[in-house]
Amino acid sequence: MIRIITLTEAGQRLGKRIQDLLTVDNKSCDVWHKPQPFAEKIQQAFMRGEHLLFICATGIVLRTLAPVINNKHQDPPVIVMDEQGQFVVPLLSGHEGGANQWASELAEKVSAQLVLTTAKPYLKPVYTVGMGCERDCSIDDIKTLLNTALEEVEIHLEQIHSINSIDIKADESGLITCAQDIHKPFNTFSKTQLQSVEHLLHSRSDYVYGVVGVYGVAESAALFAAQEITGEPAVLILPKIKSQTATCAIAKSYPDSPHHS
Repeated sequence: MIRIITLTEAGQRLGKRIQDLLTVDNKSCDVWHKPQPFAEKIQQAFMRGEHLLFICATGIVLRTLAPVINNKHQDPPVIVMDEQGQFVVPLLSGHEGGANQWASELAEKVSAQLVLTTAKPYLKPVYTVGMGCERDCSIDDIKTLLNTALEEVEIHLEQIHSINSIDIKADESGLITCAQDIHKPFNTFSKTQLQSVEHLLHSRSDYVYGVVGVYGVAESAALFAAQEITGEPAVLILPKIKSQTATCAIAKSYPDSPHHS
């Protein structure tokens, strides 16, 4: 659940516009205008793990949330915007909770400027590809979809660390050959491992869950692989795209320090 908290009429108008944009993306979103009792309602939403977007002064947000802030690995993402919609600032749980990614997506939607204050964007990110496909999918279909995915996020093949999937695809010749041809590792993970990142998925398929036990192979594999490499949480930079026979997603994670090997 996304809560948009507004305190002025201009902020409320912006909040409703953002709500409409997010609803188009099938995201559950609610606008709270001057909620009362203010601190109690906001703190309860935060502790429930709801994503919070404040359209107000940063100081108000900090004073309200200070009593309930725990740590970056547990707190939900919090972002702040000015009422004119010019700037988007990830305030809490930037990397770990996905606030940086969420703020980046929002800034693009409303043509605002993203303001990142965290240090890790200066580190070199690790990019991982997650793929799923029908049995005996052709290598041409897989490579075409991979190239399309890379073009969408403007990443070169050389920047990709690996191709990743679920363990039932460990013998999938198309995925294996694709990874070999581009000289990248091909890794597979169990459904239990992939389920650990299910809260980070952009889209979920009940059908896929019924077949393989996870709500999305491509997104889950990309996310899990990225965090396995860096030891840090990952975010999707390309949610699942698909062809007639395959799916592909790309995730990113930053190492904990510039010296990470």
